[in-house]
Amino acid sequence: MRRLTLRGRLTLLYGGLFMVAGVVLLGVTYALFTANLGQKYQVIVKGTYLSPSGTASRPPRPDQAYVLNKDGALLTGSDAERVMNEQREQVRQAAIKSLLTQGSIALVLVGGLAAGFGWLVAGRVLAPLHRVTDTARRIALTPSALHERIALKGPDDEVKNLADAFDTMVERLDHSFDGQRRFVANASHELRTPLTLGRALVEVAMHRRTASTDVKELGESLLTINARHEQLIDGLLILADSERHLSTVYPVNLADVVNHVTAQLTTEAAAAGVELIRGPGEAPTRGDALLLERLVHNLVENGIRHNQPSGERWVRVLSRTADDCVQIVVTNTGPEIPPYEVESLFKPFYRLGAERLVSTKGAGLGLSIVRSVAEAHGGTVTAVPREGGGLQVTVALPLDPA
Repeated sequence: MRRLTLRGRLTLLYGGLFMVAGVVLLGVTYALFTANLGQKYQVIVKGTYLSPSGTASRPPRPDQAYVLNKDGALLTGSDAERVMNEQREQVRQAAIKSLLTQGSIALVLVGGLAAGFGWLVAGRVLAPLHRVTDTARRIALTPSALHERIALKGPDDEVKNLADAFDTMVERLDHSFDGQRRFVANASHELRTPLTLGRALVEVAMHRRTASTDVKELGESLLTINARHEQLIDGLLILADSERHLSTVYPVNLADVVNHVTAQLTTEAAAAGVELIRGPGEAPTRGDALLLERLVHNLVENGIRHNQPSGERWVRVLSRTADDCVQIVVTNTGPEIPPYEVESLFKPFYRLGAERLVSTKGAGLGLSIVRSVAEAHGGTVTAVPREGGGLQVTVALPLDPA
């Protein structure tokens, strides 16, 4: 049996509500009108009249209208017609006034009641659309939420067809992105083998007793290039891993992560002449500890490597709790960065002033990995240019309710 469409159900629903409201309004108007017509006026008769004693009597002329005035006196002729017209006009004016005033009040009350019921019913009918919209917005803001589905239950109507089509689209996108991530991961793993083999061959050639100075210098250059390629592959692996959905999370205090990462990078910062300032405040969250460590490591390492060549040089790392989230704030001195260039820094392989795959400062995946890890944990990343040069990057992650 074919189900009634949503359009048909809404038509019947609002049509029925309107009919009910109309019947109620008609009944109220009829009751008010009848009540006004039922008011007591002087008795108007033809052919008979009521005497003051209450007995029916025959007037002198049966074909003429007669009325009794307030004193009970009998009126005939034009006087009787005038009194009858006055009473008829009074009744008409009273009925019109009652219908316009009290009927208007009844119309407003009944119309408001019908609108209220219509609003509630429409909300229930359109609630699945809100569910579709919320899911679409959540997936648009958090790419790692592609695993979510609406899975709408209910009658097979237009809304359910829309939800099912949306689920199908998201499922195909999820499979597509997952296939891309697997391809990047598999390709990176496959590339590691020849790079490792090439490094081993170069090292063997360099350490031979018969190796000349030119061979050793060439080997150093090849090892440097090989190291950069390995760094690029490691970055791609981390990026592919960070874009997956986190199936298992554990409590992590970002203060411990800040302490651990800054201790690791102290030597590199000292060699670069950069002062490393840390402020590990309590910042409990939940997530993958290794990925969160990589997030902080990339931010601090980025601040050290992309600092200014001379003068005041420092990187400050803070962890803190703010309202319903925890934050990692990394600020560094460095060159002036135009505000319109900040968002581009989070693109893979992008660096200010040049777009290259690898360089002496890294593979160009640092901030891309930071954003990917933050989004996988349900967080956000914002960056603003620092006055005087440099950058301030703020990572906000959900606060651990425990």
